Amino acid sequence: MKKSGIIKVAIIGIILAVLVVGYFYYLSNVGKDAEEEVVESTAVQIVLVRDLEKNYPPTPKEVIKYFNEISKCFYNETYTEDELNSMAMKIQGIYDDELIAVKTEEQYLKDLRSDIADFKKQDRTISSYELSASTDVEEFMENGYTCARLYCNYNIRQGTQMLTSRVVFVLRKDEDNHWKILGWDLDN
Repeated sequence: MKKSGIIKVAIIGIILAVLVVGYFYYLSNVGKDAEEEVVESTAVQIVLVRDLEKNYPPTPKEVIKYFNEISKCFYNETYTEDELNSMAMKIQGIYDDELIAVKTEEQYLKDLRSDIADFKKQDRTISSYELSASTDVEEFMENGYTCARLYCNYNIRQGTQMLTSRVVFVLRKDEDNHWKILGWDLDN
């Protein structure tokens, strides 16, 4: 009986060892499939996934920040024609109706493609940008509308040179209290 007891203990020990090793293998490999399936989003995809209906930028500064994210995608990233069209429509979501009315959608897209081609032809990329401090955003009333003015400095790389450009943006609150870009110009 002693011999059969030892055999039972040995068999149970082997089974337990196999279970422990199997469980350890399972735990060490359980997350690998999920990790391998994670795909990093591109800057273009990040810009396009934003839902302006539910997540509209709350301040003039945040509107211009989103404008700059899209602009960097236009001028720095690689994308498909469909993505370009989607980004163009997305950026118009932060434009004032008066600005949108200046051009037809067809003319806007044609001019945008031309601007991007010229920018890339000159070997330019938007290296970085710096917005005015929140305290430097100037709010004012004009024609019964609440407006805001703020500045943005752009660092543009052209080949090995670094160019700086300062742009002034004017935004206007719409009927939904969303800040919309009314226009912009180079600041001299």
